[in-house]
Amino acid sequence: MVPLLLVLLLILILFGAGFAVNVLWWVAVAVLVLWLLGFGMRSTNAGGTRGRWYRW
Repeated sequence: MVPLLLVLLLILILFGAGFAVNVLWWVAVAVLVLWLLGFGMRSTNAGGTRGRWYRW
C-alpha cells in the first residue's frame, strides 16, 4: 500500500511541476513581449535624445 501511495504522490508532484513550468514559460514570453514593446516605443526627451522607458 505504501509503495502505491508513494508512486501516486510522485505522479502528482511531477504533474504539478510540469504544469508550473508550462505556466512559467507563458509568463516569460509575455514579459519578453512587453519588454520588446517598451524597448521599441521609447519616447524622446526635450534634448532630442532617446530616453529610457524603465525607471531603473
